Amino acid sequence: MDGALKVWVVILAVGALNYASRLSFIAVFGRRSMPAWLARALKFVPAAMLTALVLPMIVAAPAAAPAAAALAWANPKALAAIVATVVAFHTRSTLKTLAAGMLALWSLQWLLGPHG
Repeated sequence: MDGALKVWVVILAVGALNYASRLSFIAVFGRRSMPAWLARALKFVPAAMLTALVLPMIVAAPAAAPAAAALAWANPKALAAIVATVVAFHTRSTLKTLAAGMLALWSLQWLLGPHG
């Protein structure tokens, strides 16, 4: 089989499996009501996924810095995340949280340098 043909076969197979897996939930829960405990649990999935995606980017050490530098208080990303968390808690505004976090990150990177 040609290399390009293999790639297209894999793309089509993965697309079909992805579609089938998503359709299965629609078909199963379309006919039944979801248990209350499952509905409550599913409300926390977006926050958990966002945390799982963002947290490693905040605490991961840059390649040039030692591993301990990622956890140090001089880590601009960690400090900016703390500022954004405080602003989010007090204002409940996404735009204010993003603005405060980015301004804090840029200011701290300017003051401390890119790696603390």
